[in-house]
Amino acid sequence: MAGRATSERTRTTRAAVSPTDIRNVVLVGPSGSGKTTLVEALLAHTGTIPRAGSVTEGTTVGDHDPAAVRQQRSVALSVASVLHDGIKINLIDTPGYGDFVGELRAGLRAADAALFVVAADEGREGRINPATVAQWEECAAVGMPRAVVVARCDGPRADLEATIAACRESFGAGVAPLYLPIRIGERLTGIYGLLSRTPPGQAPPGAREARAELIEGIIEQSEDESLMERYLEGEDIEFATLVADLETAVARGSFHPVVPVCAMGGIGLDALLEVLAGGFPSPLEHPLPPVCNIDGSPRESLSADPDGPLAAEVVRTSADAYVGRVSLVRVFSGTLRPDSVVHVSGHPAWGQTAIPRQRGADHSHDDDERLAHVHVPLGATLHEVDAVVAGDIAALTRLGSAETGDTVSAADDPLLLSCWDLPEPLLPIAVTARTRGDEDGLVKALGKIVAADPTLVLERNAETHQTVLWCMGEAHADVVLSRLRSGGAAGSGIGVDTEPVRVPLRVTLAAPGRVTGRHVKQSGGHGQYAVCHVEFEPLPRGSGFEFVSAVVGGSVPTQFVPSVEKGIRAQLQRGLDDDHHPVVDVRATLVDGKAHSVDSSDAAFQTAGALALREAAAVCGTLLLEPFDEVCVRIPDEHLGAVLGDLSGRRGRVLGTEADTPGRTLVRAEVPCTELLRYAVDTRAMTSGTATFTRRFARYDVAPAG
Repeated sequence: MAGRATSERTRTTRAAVSPTDIRNVVLVGPSGSGKTTLVEALLAHTGTIPRAGSVTEGTTVGDHDPAAVRQQRSVALSVASVLHDGIKINLIDTPGYGDFVGELRAGLRAADAALFVVAADEGREGRINPATVAQWEECAAVGMPRAVVVARCDGPRADLEATIAACRESFGAGVAPLYLPIRIGERLTGIYGLLSRTPPGQAPPGAREARAELIEGIIEQSEDESLMERYLEGEDIEFATLVADLETAVARGSFHPVVPVCAMGGIGLDALLEVLAGGFPSPLEHPLPPVCNIDGSPRESLSADPDGPLAAEVVRTSADAYVGRVSLVRVFSGTLRPDSVVHVSGHPAWGQTAIPRQRGADHSHDDDERLAHVHVPLGATLHEVDAVVAGDIAALTRLGSAETGDTVSAADDPLLLSCWDLPEPLLPIAVTARTRGDEDGLVKALGKIVAADPTLVLERNAETHQTVLWCMGEAHADVVLSRLRSGGAAGSGIGVDTEPVRVPLRVTLAAPGRVTGRHVKQSGGHGQYAVCHVEFEPLPRGSGFEFVSAVVGGSVPTQFVPSVEKGIRAQLQRGLDDDHHPVVDVRATLVDGKAHSVDSSDAAFQTAGALALREAAAVCGTLLLEPFDEVCVRIPDEHLGAVLGDLSGRRGRVLGTEADTPGRTLVRAEVPCTELLRYAVDTRAMTSGTATFTRRFARYDVAPAG
């Protein structure tokens, strides 16, 4: 009997038939808070898997090693589903480490509500970790409804009451417990429902006051204005009314219920499932992303209608050694069916970044492809289904052109969903193939990785001749390099080394001077003859190059004046030293010269112009220029002194500070780019992961001697 029930339950969790029966819940929280353990406990508790941990095991599309799958899931979002009272709950597990905020934002895009997981010992010092608060702010920034799970309530350092109080202090007054712990001595034996007052007769101390505070918080969000008056007059508000108003308050993002859970002991799991199924919004209640036609023309807003136009979005791309590319998609509108032709549209905007460099993948594309199979995911396992309706999450295999962020729509009615905001990767890592035989493999592997991870930027620097990966941090870089070297699911397995990142420098002239460029050669037959007298002078930073002709009397024929300019410009790009740094911020004035009626030519005067600039380097002297970026750092006020001191140590010039959000300060500074190569790592360590910063090119200025 139990075996049949488990089999049936597993089968029915594979696909939903209506958006009203779906809840998409993203689990958010720092590493070590217990998110993955909670997901596996819910799967085992509902009979979806035979035991906790099995979500990473079993028969998958590629028969992966369980340990490798678990490591992969720790740095990438994964999806598994449970069924509760006829409601399919898609649990989207996201990485907790700050380097993988891109995966978190993808999870938020796929979800309709967030379950914030906080360890029960996190509030022992009276405050929530600032990195945890930063993740809460990520959720708040996109208006995501949130509830809080206090996990590991039976741990040796657990302090549920202190953690709830710390959550309220850090997250706001909308945080309120739905349940209180029931203890025998120091041992946690269950939880007490404040709304349902169950189990009867086991109300812990303080339950009456906590229930009153909870009800008042819920009623404040009610659309029934008479409800508060009735409650204050002593009326016992119906349980069903309170639950309905609770769902409204959660959906608005103004009320955040707290559920204590002991995943390993099974305590609180039923209560949590009730909250997810009954208190969280369905896809019908969550706003959909704006949509337009693929030519950018406006289009009517979509709704989560299975019969509407097909609109799905790729929220994650991975590679399997057996089936190739696997695209995890959220279906916003319409229905995905096997053996149908779909249109895959990429985003031109995702090919642009704040720093002027180029993404390695072409995110602007339009392709028609036929779907062979449609699956729903259970961790690493994919179950084939006949259809996936609006509001649900699907996995598509062998969708060759699809990249993370792409829109999947009907081939006869293509459209484009607006993309979500991407964090800017700010840690550069220069990579090089270990051998010549690895060069082609490196190019192909980089293309696959960048297509799957939009937070990774690939730069091929024409000046330094380096291939640079811009990553979110050291952990992100380690994962990317590991995938390149081991091959991972993509099967690349190539030799890759790293080298120090080189910053492009510039050269300018130190002083004005007049020089002569002379190119005279006679080797029998047609010779070469060109002489030009040029005055060079340095210009203010950022002026570029100016060319002026002050020739009188035709000493340099008119047709050869542009030749002199062309020769100087070519030498500016080639540089004046062995490092070939381009020359900038110079004015060249052609004042005189000589020509020969037979031997002068365009090529001769180009060479003479180039020689004039090289001579100017010896006469005028040169200065080495380095690039400066304008950096904007947002930090908690407590770290302001440390950040200002660090910027000064990096030869930075602070432009000013100003108040940002409450408790945070914005610092603006100009810093040499050579001092920013590891700033993403250092500033995270300096501020416990609470600082964010942006950078953009400001100018070139004189580099220190030596």
